[in-house]
Amino acid sequence: MLRILFICHGNICRSPMAEYLFADMLRKAGLDDRVSAASAAVSDEEEGNDMNYPARLELTRRGIPAPPRAARQMTAEDGERFDRLICMDRGNLSRMERIAPRAKEKMSLLLSHCGENGSVADPWYTHNYGEAFRDIERGCLGLLEEIKGELL
Repeated sequence: MLRILFICHGNICRSPMAEYLFADMLRKAGLDDRVSAASAAVSDEEEGNDMNYPARLELTRRGIPAPPRAARQMTAEDGERFDRLICMDRGNLSRMERIAPRAKEKMSLLLSHCGENGSVADPWYTHNYGEAFRDIERGCLGLLEEIKGELL
C-alpha cells in the first residue's frame, strides 16, 4: 500500500481538502485498495479540531465525502510510515523538514505534481475556498497521474 500524507499549517483547511479529494479520486480510479491518503499539520494550534466548515462545504458542494475528523500534528514517525509527504506551501515544507529531517526525500509541494512552482492558496487568510480547491485539484490530478504511471 502506497501511503500519502498531505500537510498544511493547521490541518483544518487545505490538507483535509486534499486528503478527501484525493481519496475520492483514488476510489473513482479503482486505486483505493493500493493507495491511501491522510493529512496532518505542521503546527499543533488546531489539534483535535474538526475541519473548517467552509472547507467542508467546498467539498460537499462537489459531492466529495467529508466526514468529521480531528486535526493532528505531523510527527517524525510519519516520515517513516508514509511514502510521500506532500505539503501546500514552502513554509510547510520548511517546518516538515524540521519535524522529520530523515524523510526529506519524500517531501514535495503539491503543485509541483502538476508542473507548477507555487503554493496552494490559503483560504484561512483569503476566505476563497474555491481558489484553494482548484489549486488542490490541479495538484491532486497531477499526483494521481504520477501514481498511475508507477502502479500500472
